[in-house]
Amino acid sequence: MTRNTSDRLHVTVKSGGKRKLSSKLWLERQLNDPYVARARREGWRSRAAFKLLEIDDKFGILKPGMAVVDLGAAPGGWSQVAARRVGADGELAAKGRVIAIDLLEMGEIAGVRFMQLDFMADDAPQRLMGMLEGRADVVMSDMAANTTGHRKTDQLRIVGLVETAAAFACDVLKPGGAFLAKVLQSGADAQLLAQLKRDFTTVRHVKPAASRSDSAERYVLASGFRRPAGG
Repeated sequence: MTRNTSDRLHVTVKSGGKRKLSSKLWLERQLNDPYVARARREGWRSRAAFKLLEIDDKFGILKPGMAVVDLGAAPGGWSQVAARRVGADGELAAKGRVIAIDLLEMGEIAGVRFMQLDFMADDAPQRLMGMLEGRADVVMSDMAANTTGHRKTDQLRIVGLVETAAAFACDVLKPGGAFLAKVLQSGADAQLLAQLKRDFTTVRHVKPAASRSDSAERYVLASGFRRPAGG
């Protein structure tokens, strides 16, 4: 069923059968999300691409010729954006590099080298730098920990995941590099922010318009990495 909502149609999904209410609501939200439709039209792997596009348009973290690491990359929306912005897809004179890492398989993307592994593995930083032939300019992550439905537990899980991603970033970033990751709006990330402020010159929270207004997600952007002496 559809009904008019402002100047576009709103799609509703019938309940019934084995479809749970949560599944019905998720499907309805996807069908009515303008960013989902736009992603299909423009060839992006996911609506998340628009979040990174907006963040980069505002803060300019992706520049031609850069080396970028995308943690938890599947299905690849962020990797697509990075490849285009740094020239890894061959569309710019300066040719950058993008390495996508995930435990899941991911379909091929022009200009992106994919590595299927756990970024928490002890040898992951060295393997990555071998592929990059050096260190990264940007480490980014749109990962989210599996949810339990218990708000405090879920907040702690995602903060723990981001803390681990930040530690990985500190192992592989060049001096002056940047780290971007998804977090949840809560008071649980004080230790994470303290860690980032110690290792980066600037730390800020960002809420792009493409991030759903009813979602607690936001992004932490840390720039100006301070590589320890001898690191």
